[in-house]
Amino acid sequence: MKYGLIAGNGRFPVLALETARAAHDEVVCIAIKEEASPEVERLAARCYWISLGELSRLIEICHEEGVTQIMMAGQVKHAKIFSSIRPDWRLFKLLAALPQKNTDGLIGAVAKVLADEGIELADSTMLLKPLLASSGVLTKRKPDKEEQTNIAYGRRVAHALASFDVGQSVAIADRACVALEAMEGTDAMLRRAASLVNGKALTLVKASSRRGHLLFDVPVLGLDTITVMKETGTTACSVDAGRTLLLDRAEMLDRANRFGLTIIGDGPL
Repeated sequence: MKYGLIAGNGRFPVLALETARAAHDEVVCIAIKEEASPEVERLAARCYWISLGELSRLIEICHEEGVTQIMMAGQVKHAKIFSSIRPDWRLFKLLAALPQKNTDGLIGAVAKVLADEGIELADSTMLLKPLLASSGVLTKRKPDKEEQTNIAYGRRVAHALASFDVGQSVAIADRACVALEAMEGTDAMLRRAASLVNGKALTLVKASSRRGHLLFDVPVLGLDTITVMKETGTTACSVDAGRTLLLDRAEMLDRANRFGLTIIGDGPL
């Protein structure tokens, strides 16, 4: 099978490309210069580097390569999208027509432009289904009563937040919402939350968006966040089962177990 992959930062695109190579699938990687790791070039059948904002070049590469299906893998920091981007004429026109400059609006509009060019935006997790969180307690330690209470409250807050498309995570302490994720990302949010609670234990809740698809902005939990949880006194984490990628899953859960953390895959509200 031949398809395209738009690579952002983090382990997500690397793992996707490794999986594709093992399956002997041909993947043309379009790597974002400001975000992607040089490692993607080694793993892809062919790799093209473009800057944020080069939508016309992205479409041109797909046509040249005969790519009709493309997936997004890896993060592009929201702050960069709206502060560092230098749009080409096609993206400038698209941005000018957006009623709201959020992820839903931007990527949804890009997906429509791609569809008009005969390029389908595919499920971001299609290569990594085994890494999606399963239901139930994923670590050796189960959440205690206080953590369960924080998770239940945090899930209501996180899912309400997701409906506004401004972030996916919340930090809870002692049944109170301490911090909401915006453009800074989960790890920075946890550090900010830790500075506010005077040593109280935090609970992290990551919610998938209200979207019924997994085309973009899929919640991810990885090794770095586990380390930051330990650093910030975050003892528990709840993620949406079937809709959150656990990158480097075995190593990540082993690290969580060594740190005495608990991670839970929860079903829909």
